[in-house]
Amino acid sequence: MAAAPAVSPLAGEPIKRADAERLAGLLKAVADPARLRLLSLIQAAPEGEASVSDLTAPLGLSQPTVSHHLRILTEAGLLEREKRGVWAYYRLVPSAIAAIAELLTPPRKRATRKTR
Repeated sequence: MAAAPAVSPLAGEPIKRADAERLAGLLKAVADPARLRLLSLIQAAPEGEASVSDLTAPLGLSQPTVSHHLRILTEAGLLEREKRGVWAYYRLVPSAIAAIAELLTPPRKRATRKTR
C-alpha cells in the first residue's frame, strides 16, 4: 500500500501531486457501494474478519465478484488477507481507515474531536 499523504487536502495547504494521486487511489478503492459494504461487513463480523464465503450472501454477489472487490481493497492496503488452509480471511487495516478519516477531517474538527 502506498502511504497516505501527510497533509490533508483540507488543511489549507495545497496537496502535492504524488500525495493527491495516493489519496485518489485509496478513495477510488472505496468509491463503490459493494466495497463500502464489504468494509462494513468485515468490521462488524464477530471476529473482525471474514472469508469470501461469509460475504457472498449478505452482498448478493457471486464469489468471483466478491473476490474481485476484496482484491482491490487488499491491494489498496485497506484489508489484510490471511490464508488458512483453503480459505482466505480478510480484516481491516485500522491505520489505513484512520488515515483516510484523518485526511478528510478539517483541522478544526480534528482538534475538537481529540479534546472530547
